[in-house]
Amino acid sequence: MSLMQRISLIFRAKADKALDRAEDPRETLDYSYKRQLDLLSKVRRGVADVATSRKRVELQAGQLQQQSDKLTQQAQKALSMGREDLAREALTRKSALAQQMTDLQAQRDQLQGEEEKLTLASQRLQAKVESFRTQKETIKAKYTAAEASTRINEAFSGISEEMGDVGMAVQRAEDKTAQMQARSGAIDELIASGALDDVSSINRGDDISRELDAMSSQSDVESELAALKAGTSGTSAQALEGGQHGAIEATPVTETRTEGEQA
Repeated sequence: MSLMQRISLIFRAKADKALDRAEDPRETLDYSYKRQLDLLSKVRRGVADVATSRKRVELQAGQLQQQSDKLTQQAQKALSMGREDLAREALTRKSALAQQMTDLQAQRDQLQGEEEKLTLASQRLQAKVESFRTQKETIKAKYTAAEASTRINEAFSGISEEMGDVGMAVQRAEDKTAQMQARSGAIDELIASGALDDVSSINRGDDISRELDAMSSQSDVESELAALKAGTSGTSAQALEGGQHGAIEATPVTETRTEGEQA
């Protein structure tokens, strides 16, 4: 299969699918009914035309019959007046008219047959059109009911295109809501655990917190300094006290040694 044939096949397939989707059976039925009405109208016009032609032939035949009767009377009158030649002429003309009348009668019979056929066809077609109209309305009513039932069922089941769009919108809203709730819960947990400070609390109490921290640090420094001072003072006092006791104890020994040496 060539490329152009494939393209043509694809185009026809897509066109058929689009037409099938766009086709409304009710419109198709109405169009078919209209076509049948047009055909019935043409058949009726044909019947009327044939009947008109038949009537014209009958009128012509009637006129010829009148002429034939007149020629008969003229022939009789000519014979009564001893004019056989005129009578013969009148009868000759009557004979010619008789041939024409025979032809017209044949045409009239033929037209009569055509008229009867067309009339019968028109009656049958009219009955068919009336039957189709009843069937068409029944099918249209069934299709309308089925379409309404289908739309209702699709609406209840949520598989229709409109309800599908609504369902997708609701699903997206629920997903975003769940995502936002999860994000909010995660942030709350991080703030509670201290891994993430509350920005609003930091903004409101940043200066106060820094000042309190500074005061606490200064207080700790002062306390430690005082403790160091206290410890240093105690050590110095103990050292002084220990030196005085040593001096007092050393003095008698020296005096004893002196007395010994003196002895």
